[in-house]
Amino acid sequence: MPTTTQREHDRPRAYRVLGTRPIRHDGVDKVTGAARYGADIQLPGMLHGRILRSPHAHARIRSINTSKAAALPGVRAVVTAADFPIMAQSGIDFAQLQGNARMIAENVLAWDKVFYKGHAVAAVAATDRHIAEEALQLIEVDYEILPMVLTLHDAMQPDAPLLHEDMTTRFRVERFARGDDTGVKSNVAGHIQHQRGDVEAGFRQADVIVEREFTTQSVHHGYIEPHVTTASWSTDGHVTIWTSTQGAFAIRSSTAAIVGIPESQVKVIPMEIGGGFGGKAVTYLDPVAAMLAKKSGRPVKIVMTRQEVFEGTGPSSATHMRTKIGATKDGTITAAQLYLAFEAGAFPGSPVGGGALTGLGPYKIEHLLVDGYDVVCNKQKAQGYRAPGQSQATLAVETVIDELAERLGMDPMEFRLRNAVQAGDLMPNGAPHAPFGCRELEAAMLAHPHYDAPLTGPHQGRGLAVGFRWQGGQSSSATIHVNSNGTLNLITGSVDIGGTRTAVAMQVAEVLGLQPEAIVPTVVDTDTIGYTATTGGSRIAFDTGLAAIAAAEEVRKQMAARAALLWGKPVEDVVYNDDVFTCTTHPAERLSFQELAGKLMSTGGAVTCSASAHSTGVGPIFAGNIVDVEVDPETGKVQILRYTTFLDAGLAVHPAYVEGQMQGGTVQGIGWALNEEYFFTADGTLANGSFLDYRMPTSLDVPMIDTVILEVPNPRHPFGLRGVGEAPIIPPLAAVANAIYQAVGVRMDRLPMSPGAILAALQKKQTNTTTPELHHG
Repeated sequence: MPTTTQREHDRPRAYRVLGTRPIRHDGVDKVTGAARYGADIQLPGMLHGRILRSPHAHARIRSINTSKAAALPGVRAVVTAADFPIMAQSGIDFAQLQGNARMIAENVLAWDKVFYKGHAVAAVAATDRHIAEEALQLIEVDYEILPMVLTLHDAMQPDAPLLHEDMTTRFRVERFARGDDTGVKSNVAGHIQHQRGDVEAGFRQADVIVEREFTTQSVHHGYIEPHVTTASWSTDGHVTIWTSTQGAFAIRSSTAAIVGIPESQVKVIPMEIGGGFGGKAVTYLDPVAAMLAKKSGRPVKIVMTRQEVFEGTGPSSATHMRTKIGATKDGTITAAQLYLAFEAGAFPGSPVGGGALTGLGPYKIEHLLVDGYDVVCNKQKAQGYRAPGQSQATLAVETVIDELAERLGMDPMEFRLRNAVQAGDLMPNGAPHAPFGCRELEAAMLAHPHYDAPLTGPHQGRGLAVGFRWQGGQSSSATIHVNSNGTLNLITGSVDIGGTRTAVAMQVAEVLGLQPEAIVPTVVDTDTIGYTATTGGSRIAFDTGLAAIAAAEEVRKQMAARAALLWGKPVEDVVYNDDVFTCTTHPAERLSFQELAGKLMSTGGAVTCSASAHSTGVGPIFAGNIVDVEVDPETGKVQILRYTTFLDAGLAVHPAYVEGQMQGGTVQGIGWALNEEYFFTADGTLANGSFLDYRMPTSLDVPMIDTVILEVPNPRHPFGLRGVGEAPIIPPLAAVANAIYQAVGVRMDRLPMSPGAILAALQKKQTNTTTPELHHG
């Protein structure tokens, strides 16, 4: 497939290992079936767990009677939320958005109310899954049915039933701050605002203003492996959990808090993961399996069915958005206003803050106002999905930017370039932009052959969009053991969902002048490595790379000391270049890394170095798309004809991995744009909870996706790299929408842009009932 890597100012490649394409370390195990996933765990005496789920979208639990289920032959344990020690504590602290163990517990097993159809209520462990399933039918739950609010529109009504009677709206200016309590009880858990200048004055300066509204639905992450966990207790009160997760330490902390034991007594072993994309960053099963195992005295394994994955875990947020942007005749944006309402589902914590921070991020705007609302409703608790909140907000901004350029008679990319930010310009939250390739990427899009290539048929159109992301980063740890043959064991706690084993190993190889094949990376359990935050936020190659670089530098330092000891020279006389230690005062004294490794036992013993690194902040990430589509006006079907995706990677550590992230994110974005949605019936039932009914793209639905990697160095990292995992999913929704407009002349304002939705929009256009809200100043 065509791939271009473009470096800032065509700078030469400065590295021996970084930027090459070694074979992935985990490849053989995965293609031969040797890799072990959560479902592969089999323990002596293991029981099988099943979970009872609510048939109602909103109801109070009057009582739960488990006696008949417990008496069924073969049943060894039954648990409800009452078995969780955390429930003896006070209720949910709604000001805490992250790491709220009580909130997590009430989602894992409902306490006094169920908040969505599919909410877990009780669990059974039995000698086989069929007995466990039969036992579920014997659990008697007395429900008091309550009025439900299925959508954010319902939930935001003044007289809407409240999901949480003691929750009040909190006003925040930072995403994860506690914020100020307004004292207003409502289903709006939070209101985040970014404001700069005088937005009304800015609109008065504009010659052209475009304002539009947008609606999107919840979508599934699309991971193939269902959630699965196994728990087993030892006689000393420690529990071991084998699970499919993006964050072993997050599972450790939440499970420990919920089951009421210290974190030191919980060991989490992350198995290979069959996809996550943010959907496996929280726990659903682990505390339940742990309590069943404790009560039964036997290991317990729980595997979700596909329907349970859809009904019992979190999708992305559905949204309602309004965008208003004004510009002068010369193409200068004067003001922008962005309204974002995101469904959080059953509990607070939608990714509206991510959308509020980044939606207008690519543009230099003197006057702006962004309001984001986190709204609870009777659906599954939303979870972050690959650049959480940013794809939706970018849809709302980039389609209006495209329309504004058209009204001004300007080329859409030249319009973007005219208003593009650079280092030092302010983000919507008032913080200055760090250096990143905004202008470079947009210039590359404008210069790309795809940009002005001729379209060859009727009803074809070309769309483009850009997408901005900012990532703070977290902590990671790494340990390196030097083996006697000169190879290294690299141990980390970062679950590999995107090739990060190899990407981190390559950074170690670069520091030590070794080949990647000499590094053996392993992801280990929470007892074996220092604290490592969850895999997500495009942070692992960056953050865990920082820890591994620090450990590798210590290895180099200690190995140099061993060489100095052998030669009887001060360590200051030892230099290391290209895999060789040399004595500067006697250059004939030389030892390769491998030779020196063979002498460690005679010079003081093994060399093992560990480091923990707190992130310097991954910083800004930027992506862009050019896409050609053909729309059948008779059926509304959209065919993707050609796709080129652009990304500023800072430094492409392993270009093939970067290309894979770009292409994978693009395909997910195409599905989100055209087909995917959670479809609920009026009573809150998810009607398409299977991969048969939930339509995701296949290889037959998309062309080969061309990639263009830009490398504008990131000053926050010693090698200049950025995160690459999430930004590729940000532009596709808007790019496809803009392409559809160019093909058939209708501005799509809701997702998915399915054949039926496009036909409806075409019909509205024909009856002249659709007119963009346009003002001339």
